[in-house]
Amino acid sequence: MEELHKKFIAKLITRYGEFNDANNKFESTSNSKIARDLFYSDSQFSRLINSTASEGEFNRALGNIQRLLDLDKLRNQGASPIKKTDKSLFIKRKKIFLTAVILFSAVALGSIYFFTSNTRKSNPVMNADTRYEMLKWGFENQFIQPYVKLKELPDDCDYPCYKYQGKWRLKNKYKIPFYRERNGFHYVAKEAVMYARCMDERDDSGESFEGYEYQKHEIWYDKREYPIDSFLTKGSNTEIRESYNLSDLSKNENFVKIAFVHTFFRTEFKIDSTLISRSGKALGRDIEFINDDILKSKLNDATSLIGLKDEIKAISANRLEDYSKPINCKPSLAPNTNFNLIAEGDEMSFNCYFSIGNFIVNYNKTYVFQDQYINNYCR
Repeated sequence: MEELHKKFIAKLITRYGEFNDANNKFESTSNSKIARDLFYSDSQFSRLINSTASEGEFNRALGNIQRLLDLDKLRNQGASPIKKTDKSLFIKRKKIFLTAVILFSAVALGSIYFFTSNTRKSNPVMNADTRYEMLKWGFENQFIQPYVKLKELPDDCDYPCYKYQGKWRLKNKYKIPFYRERNGFHYVAKEAVMYARCMDERDDSGESFEGYEYQKHEIWYDKREYPIDSFLTKGSNTEIRESYNLSDLSKNENFVKIAFVHTFFRTEFKIDSTLISRSGKALGRDIEFINDDILKSKLNDATSLIGLKDEIKAISANRLEDYSKPINCKPSLAPNTNFNLIAEGDEMSFNCYFSIGNFIVNYNKTYVFQDQYINNYCR
């Protein structure tokens, strides 16, 4: 087993560089990233890297890493290394790749909406992961990585965005009450995952990065149809009551979840010393209604399900259109004044504004860093 483990580590070093025996980690790439490249879970890779795997697991892993090395060799045959001073070809390839991610994700949302609109009666419940998988594929595959790598950084390491690259998630859900011709509708932002990458094609300062984000949110209906100001702090047209924002609508019989909202969102971030500015807009959206039988059992007899759905569709096309326009947010404090020390678990917190008729409602969106692409210190 010891000999198999040594062979495995040696092949990994060939592809991923220096290995730290003390903590069983590589200098430039996280173990989670390598596990994904080999199509292993973190726990499976942990057994391999810590020499607790079986002989069969080691033999299969050796075959997997060898295939990656062979693939690298084929890709690099006849190709000269990309110089730091001339990255135009590399940047062009990244642009093509990211354009493909945007198009595929937007088309996927549109295609899914078309398909489910025509088959919802027979198949009202859709795969919750369908929309996210395309975005995940774009950033978590072993063939093309859209991130700026450690070896591509300038010699002085003055490139702040490199530590922000990787996967971020929405920390806390938030709620926004809104209306069209009538009150009673509530938007609950519940889940979001964002992949962030340096925008090296824009400039060489490293002060800009972008995020491609999948959001799975919800629309709820208040059977009492209370007006919006019922959920705002008394005397304010902007501040949402904390008790409302922290409440669990599923435990309140007056509220009925009507639909899921799936959104593909692109955000640009600008680093200015200790502040991070955020701007962006939605690129695609799909509404997934809850099963009709479930809704009928929870709504009042006098409530028209068809009318309610028409309202939701109109909200998606009109009221949520405001949510698709360039967002209005105050800058966030950088997670650390020394960008080289930014790490998993750090947060970016933005106080933003959403326009609802005569109301401009405040809400907070906080991202927490879940999976950092480069967790080493540039030297």
